[in-house]
Amino acid sequence: MTAHTVEYIRYLIPEQQSAQFLAAYNRAAVHLAAAPQCVDYELARSEEDFEHFVLRITWTSTEDAAEGFRESELFTAFVAEVGPFAGSVEEMRHYKPTAVRGTGAAVPTLYAWAGGAEAFTRLTEVFYDKVLKDEVLAPVFEGLAAEHAARVASWFGEVFGGPPAYSETQGGHGHMVARHLGKGITEVQRRRWVNLLQDAADEAGLPTDAEFRSAFVAYAEWGTRLAVHFSAPDAVPPAEQPVPSWTWGAAPPYRG
Repeated sequence: MTAHTVEYIRYLIPEQQSAQFLAAYNRAAVHLAAAPQCVDYELARSEEDFEHFVLRITWTSTEDAAEGFRESELFTAFVAEVGPFAGSVEEMRHYKPTAVRGTGAAVPTLYAWAGGAEAFTRLTEVFYDKVLKDEVLAPVFEGLAAEHAARVASWFGEVFGGPPAYSETQGGHGHMVARHLGKGITEVQRRRWVNLLQDAADEAGLPTDAEFRSAFVAYAEWGTRLAVHFSAPDAVPPAEQPVPSWTWGAAPPYRG
């Protein structure tokens, strides 16, 4: 899969034209948003010098931007709005992301927001107690190892932004997938697993704010659907992959 391309366009707009410039981009943004080659975009204004603006557009690829968007009717409509400001462009370049990336401490990880290792330990203890008593799921987990809940707690912890305990002791995503091979998990069992996990989250005292729970349930849905896929009789195990890294859809108004 080709890595996304990030395009930066830097403008110098005289103060007396800034209102017209912003209005033009508000109209032009409709055409960017409609482009299947556009991942996201943002227009920022300098705090130090109000005449400087930077437009950032993430494209699915450089080729898609050049051969897809620029040859489309959407580009024609886009240029019709912002073309009058083309002479104010100081720089226009395309960049490929590097491996240097991350989030800062201003936004907590899901792991930290949930309460860290203790919270996920409580979660899995409550959850597997429910699972072993459930008529739908108990047969799937027959002969469950005593340390299973602790392993899953470390998995959840790493997925949601905590320390790489699972990777260091068990392996990556491939190891977790291998635990489901040949299990023949049904949709009824998958749905029960997700429902019991949410019940366990309530009983274990995990945060109930909409932002955390939406991200938490999104992972449960994603992970269990993969489990069903790889539990099928003809499933082919994936190549070795790292533990997935899950984060906010929308972070809560966090204050440290």
